[in-house]
Amino acid sequence: MQQLKKIWADPYLKFVISFVGLYLIFNYFNEFYIGITAKGGFYSAFLDEHLNYINWSRSFLLNSAAAILRAFNYTVVTNDTELLVVGKGAIRLIYTCLGYGLMSVFAAFCLSFPPPFKHRLIFLVAGLLFIQFVNILRFVLLPLFWDRKHPFLGMDHHDLFNIIIYLLLFGICYLWIKYSIRATNAKNAA
Repeated sequence: MQQLKKIWADPYLKFVISFVGLYLIFNYFNEFYIGITAKGGFYSAFLDEHLNYINWSRSFLLNSAAAILRAFNYTVVTNDTELLVVGKGAIRLIYTCLGYGLMSVFAAFCLSFPPPFKHRLIFLVAGLLFIQFVNILRFVLLPLFWDRKHPFLGMDHHDLFNIIIYLLLFGICYLWIKYSIRATNAKNAA
């Protein structure tokens, strides 16, 4: 028990353990929830019909992208999983398009990092909104410009999006860490 207290007292080790643990909890909960709300196997009709945040998220992303495209005078057709821009292209939102893995990493980072909880919560909400905004922007641009026959740099759009969004989030997290350290040092000096 004493050894466990000593390990938990190390702030770096505490961060790593918290980060990995929270990421695994968030990510696997989402995967479990996707599984339990998809017909077949261990299925919960109640959760699927009344508490299916996965479908709510997909609907929000599709409808937001469609609204933006319509605002630019594109004719758009959507269903539960697809968005078609007439005369341009279409996308299908599968589970990996929703960004739950990315949001799990970001949420685990925010909640594991040491600044005061209020600051972590503000950064978490702002970051999750930013992820959704960039994802919607991707869903607006893909049917207009993505050519599956001639992909950009030979990459799948999922890989390209992941590289861009992780670089953006690493940059934002780096700046937030620098700000947090500077604020903590200023507070301790006062």
